[in-house]
Amino acid sequence: MSAVRDAIAVSPLKRLSAREIQVLKMVAEGRTSKEIARSLGVLPSTIDTYRSRLMAKLEVTDVPALVRLAIRAGLIGL
Repeated sequence: MSAVRDAIAVSPLKRLSAREIQVLKMVAEGRTSKEIARSLGVLPSTIDTYRSRLMAKLEVTDVPALVRLAIRAGLIGL
């Protein structure tokens, strides 16, 4: 049963680009938009846009739900 749950949790990530997954990992690690932007060489507003698009694509309404999804998908450890 957990394999089915894992497949469901991971499947929405297939819709994401490599950059979106990279941003998702950093958001889930608790990094700020400014920190993420600095490490990727973009503006913080760009990261805010990525975060909004991630939430829309993954059908979550807030950042904690985004983090939970990343954890369930195995993008970050606890």
